[in-house]
Amino acid sequence: MAYDKQIYSQIIKSYEVLQDAQRAELEHKKQEIYNKIPRIQEIDRELYETGLSLTRQLFHNASQTDDIVEEIRQKNIDLNMEKGELLSINGYPVNYLTIKHKCKACKDSGYVNNQICRCFKQKLIDAAYAQSNMAAILDSQNFDNFDFSYYSTSIDSENGISPRQNIQDIFQKCIDFVNNFDKYDQNLLLYGGTGLGKTFLSSCIAKDLLDKGKTVFYQTAYKTFNLLEDYKFNRLDSSAGKRQVDRLFDVDLMIIDDLGSEFINTYTSSAFFNVLNTRLMDKRKTIISTNLNIKELTDLYSERVVSRLLGHYLPLKFFGEDIRQIKMYK
Repeated sequence: MAYDKQIYSQIIKSYEVLQDAQRAELEHKKQEIYNKIPRIQEIDRELYETGLSLTRQLFHNASQTDDIVEEIRQKNIDLNMEKGELLSINGYPVNYLTIKHKCKACKDSGYVNNQICRCFKQKLIDAAYAQSNMAAILDSQNFDNFDFSYYSTSIDSENGISPRQNIQDIFQKCIDFVNNFDKYDQNLLLYGGTGLGKTFLSSCIAKDLLDKGKTVFYQTAYKTFNLLEDYKFNRLDSSAGKRQVDRLFDVDLMIIDDLGSEFINTYTSSAFFNVLNTRLMDKRKTIISTNLNIKELTDLYSERVVSRLLGHYLPLKFFGEDIRQIKMYK
C-alpha cells in the first residue's frame, strides 16, 4: 500500500497525543480520589511495593517461586477488592481509576505483538478516503446501489445488444477489476456519452479498493492538467504541490474523470503522457473516463498518449439514454 510517511507519522502522533491525554486524565482522577479517600492512595502504594517485593523475593528464593507468586497474587486481589469497594461506597465506578482505551486490542498504541493493529489499519483507510477526493460520495455511489433498471432492454442497432445487457457486462468487468487488482496489470478506459454511469462505476471501484486498504486518488482531467501546470510554473506551495503531484504517480489506483474537458498545450500533453507512462511502468492501475469516442480521442491527443490508452487499457463503451435526465423526470 502506498501510504506516504507523512500519514504514518500523523497517525503515530495521534496515538501519542491520545495516550498523553489518557495519562493526564488518570493522574487528575488519582489526585481527586486520594484527596477524598486517602486509604486508596495507601492501597496504590502497597500494590506498588508488592511488585518490588515480588522481584526481591524471587531473586533470593528461586526455589519457592510458585508459593511466593501465589502469596503476592492473593494479596493484590485483596487490595484491589478493597479499593473497588471504597470507590463504590463513595459513589464512583469500580473502574474509575482505570484508563478506558478506545481500542482494547492495542490499548491505543497502534500495535499488537509488533504488528499494526486493526484500528491503525482503519485510520490508514480513513486517511486514504480523505485523500481520494471521494469521501463525500462513496456512501451512495457503490456497487450495492447500482440500479440497472434505468437502462433500456431494447436492442441497440449500432451495438447489437441492449444498453442494460451492455451495462451488466461492464458492471461485471468492474467487479473483476477489483477482485483481480493485485493479479493482473489491467487499466480501464470508460468512454461514451454523458450520464451513462462512468463516474458512478469508477466510484464503485474506488470504494471497494479503499475498503481493501488500497490508496485511490480521484481527480477530473481539468484539475489534473491544471495541477501539473501549476506545479511546473511554481504556482503552488512547493511541499503541498509536490505531495499532490506525487499522488498522481504513487497511489495504487488513479482515476482521471472527464478526459477531454481540459485545455491541452504542449506541456500538459507531455506531462499527461509522463503520468500514464510512469504508472504503466510501475504497474500502478489507472481508470480514465471520457465522453469522447475513440476517434475523438485519437484526433485530440498525441500519438504517444493514444498508443498508451489503446494498447494498455481495456476499453468499455457506454451507450444508451442519459440516466441523469431519466432520474430528473422520473
